[in-house]
Amino acid sequence: MKTVKMTTAQALVRFLDNQYISFDKIESKFIEGIFTIFGHGNVVGLGQALDENPGNLKVHQGRNEQGMALAAMGFGKQNNRKKIYAATSSVGPGAANMVTAAACSTANNIPLLLLPGDVFSSRQPDPVLQQIEQPHNLSISTNDAFKPVCKYWDRVARPEQLMSAMINAMRVLTDMGNTGAVCISLPQDVQGEVHDFPKSFFEKRVHKMVRQLPSVEELEEAIDLIKCKKKPLIICGGGVKYSEAGKKLLAFANKYNIPFAETQAGKSAIKSSEELNLGGVGVTGNLAANMIAKECDLVIGVGTRFTDFTTGSKSLFKNKEIEFLTINTSRFDASKLDATSLVGDAKVTLEYLEDKLEYYETEYKDEIKIAKKLWEDELDRLNKIEYKEGFIPEVTARVETSIDDFIKMHDSVLTQTRALGIINEALKKDSIIVGAAGSLPGDLQRVWKAEEKDSYHMEYGYSCMGYEIAASLGAKLASPDKEVYAMVGDGSYLMLHSELITAIQEKQKINVLLFDNCGFGCINNLQMGNGIGSLCTEFRHRNEETNKLDGDFVKIDFAKVASGYGVKTYTVKTIEELKIALEDAKKQSISTLIDIKVLPKTMTDGYDAWWHVGIAGVSEKDRVKEAYEAKKESLKLARQY
Repeated sequence: MKTVKMTTAQALVRFLDNQYISFDKIESKFIEGIFTIFGHGNVVGLGQALDENPGNLKVHQGRNEQGMALAAMGFGKQNNRKKIYAATSSVGPGAANMVTAAACSTANNIPLLLLPGDVFSSRQPDPVLQQIEQPHNLSISTNDAFKPVCKYWDRVARPEQLMSAMINAMRVLTDMGNTGAVCISLPQDVQGEVHDFPKSFFEKRVHKMVRQLPSVEELEEAIDLIKCKKKPLIICGGGVKYSEAGKKLLAFANKYNIPFAETQAGKSAIKSSEELNLGGVGVTGNLAANMIAKECDLVIGVGTRFTDFTTGSKSLFKNKEIEFLTINTSRFDASKLDATSLVGDAKVTLEYLEDKLEYYETEYKDEIKIAKKLWEDELDRLNKIEYKEGFIPEVTARVETSIDDFIKMHDSVLTQTRALGIINEALKKDSIIVGAAGSLPGDLQRVWKAEEKDSYHMEYGYSCMGYEIAASLGAKLASPDKEVYAMVGDGSYLMLHSELITAIQEKQKINVLLFDNCGFGCINNLQMGNGIGSLCTEFRHRNEETNKLDGDFVKIDFAKVASGYGVKTYTVKTIEELKIALEDAKKQSISTLIDIKVLPKTMTDGYDAWWHVGIAGVSEKDRVKEAYEAKKESLKLARQY
């Protein structure tokens, strides 16, 4: 057997550079490169290997470990899981910073390879710098924290273990039904240790991502179920994108006149303007989709995890005859809601069903058109909301002075829904918008019209604050010829925007649309909507008289701060200023930030979908008591599993 003498880290780099996938018989390189922040735990091992011979791997310098790992995740998501970046950190705090990104990736079923440095395998210098020690188990390190949030975890304690570890890592990263974060923990001494690796380990490997059909028995059961139902509804989930099955789902829906609604992950798999596309469904869904959902007798979930936001905490589908049919590559997700399960690829499964369901007809008449017309009228109203005397915001649960306080502070009366309408109209149709947290995901799922494939990039499986800007960099690296816009609130921006610097460094233009409403707006809505006072969800100064955070709003000039990074910035307080800024930003070659001062409470509110949250069962406040009683009544109408 031919061998080559290499360090563990050098062998890892060469292996990564030779991984490919095959999807629909099209072969492509799987690992584009690696994000890194070097420290003593990886710089002289993996850092040396990348310096000496990175092969064709691109190496990017991150600014925050969580941020760079989220950028890598955003790249993988925008590439529909067909191409990834890895991310490496030092030992200890650097590694711990990536745990959130690992959880985010796993929750969304997006492949992410993490390579954190680790403490010495030999234990000779223990405790090494940044090592935690557990007296009851000296084998534990910070990297054990990755175990609960990864789909595969391994520690390379000896050089020869690298081979089985990486082959298993690739197994999970390319698994269409069970992918997510993979953590390969690299003790810093082992990174530099030498081994005679077999040359075969470095040969080009092509991992086949195969479209699998469900069993004949499953398919026959599904066909019988569909044929006995009169008003089915399709839920288009993220799996439709990853399967690249949008056209097939649309053809299936059109052939049998079956309306479909979208999850956050599934939006932009199919054009918003399609006649049968009802738009977003559930807690952050719109009026049309939720109306049809309540009356349908069969829900066909295609590539969806059926999260609480999609199902209204299992209360949305109210027809007593309701049944569920799922198409999913994951048997775990396919079995949810006691569904009849089709475990397989969305595209080929829909093709099979379309062929076998001939002569099937639904009984929809004008219901779809009526529901869509009601929503279009409501959307038109939202797009035209303006502040005027006697103004009542969309969300009424608020501090009584919040609107006046904001106007006094920022001299802006711009409403969030109107601003979004202007932005949607102004951006090029193939622009990519990226979001994750706050009130914007709800607004965007409802009001945003996506007319180009994969132009809507929303991380809502983990709703990770700070994902937006980091993932926008990842999306830009995946689609360098398109404009990318981070749709971010002031809360998320303050949480994490470090990779804006990396975008500048790499000369990768991203556009930050920052909606500043002086607080964690959506959580303030949830808080006050359930009878609780405004506590630490608005950005207010401490009041010397009350000793509480109920003073004036904290005024932040986000444009001024970002301009110091070298970003082209704009401050927007009117519709005209917004239009001018959007057009000028298109002309720039560098990253831009538009600081949009939007009135609090002017985001969209719910459309008759319940969300189950843990409201206090005992309180001195009547409104909390009322909220708790309302929750009990809603829970009676929800499925228990």
